[in-house]
Amino acid sequence: MAATVTTKLVILITAMALLLLGTTEAQLSPTFYDQTCPTALTTIRTVIRQAVSQERRMAASLIRLHFHDCFVQGCDASILLDDTPSMIGEQNAAPNINSARGYGVIHKAKTEVEKRCPGTVSCADILAVAARDASFSVGGPSWTVKLGRRDSTSASKTLAESELPHFQESLDRLISIFANKGLSTRDMVALSGSHTIGQSQCFLFRNRIYNQSNIDAGFARTRQRNCPSSGGNGNLAPLDLVTPNSFDNNYFKNLIQMKGLLETDQVLFSGGSTDNIVTEYSRNPSTFKSDFAAAMIKMGDIQPLTGLEGEIRNICGAVN
Repeated sequence: MAATVTTKLVILITAMALLLLGTTEAQLSPTFYDQTCPTALTTIRTVIRQAVSQERRMAASLIRLHFHDCFVQGCDASILLDDTPSMIGEQNAAPNINSARGYGVIHKAKTEVEKRCPGTVSCADILAVAARDASFSVGGPSWTVKLGRRDSTSASKTLAESELPHFQESLDRLISIFANKGLSTRDMVALSGSHTIGQSQCFLFRNRIYNQSNIDAGFARTRQRNCPSSGGNGNLAPLDLVTPNSFDNNYFKNLIQMKGLLETDQVLFSGGSTDNIVTEYSRNPSTFKSDFAAAMIKMGDIQPLTGLEGEIRNICGAVN
């Protein structure tokens, strides 16, 4: 009799432990909000479409915002947290300050979702969905976004400055940075292809257009017109000179012609191990788009908070 009671007790304790484990290590799922907030995805999509229709550049900004979030503490919306007296967050880190954009669009999407489903949909999930919808809105691929992330209660400027790639990284260093996040070299090249849209500030590519030799001379002269050797740091130039507002594979064609704007663009086609991937994507736009979608899904899986971890913020810029 005692043995039977003991056995039942062990089974009960084991079941409770498994239940708790399942709660804290829940898996992301595309259907996460189907019952709790069925209008979440359409609500987010409407906001993103409106924002991109008003400014095509916003599509690139939203994709980049998701990337910069996921590479620091995982995909937890930490980049959206404003500084407080006790916390210096990611927004003023060197890779983000006066550069990362789209915060207002995410805040608007959150506000609209909160009207329909208060306290249900995380800012981290909204950011992931926004990146997908932004891609599709400018002719890029769509993909099924896995959902169920929760929001962090902290952010770190120091971590952002150590984890995010620098615009002058070597190829080996880029490969290492992405590998540390569970992303392959092919993922890295595909994700770099998001530079087929968007713009960059002069100070980020000044050294390349004035001091480097692995650059088309005519392209360098064109870019120098709006980026003087000193001053004009914030002047903008399209990352893809040909079709800067359309998601296509011209970015990779540019690299083969030595017309990559940033050093971390051209390093992908510089006699190294990624040349063949660049060549493949330049010839096969469908392969690039397919790989980009797959890489975005993988990136969205970087260290998400799930179950009882973190929280669902009421507003994206501050913890509850």
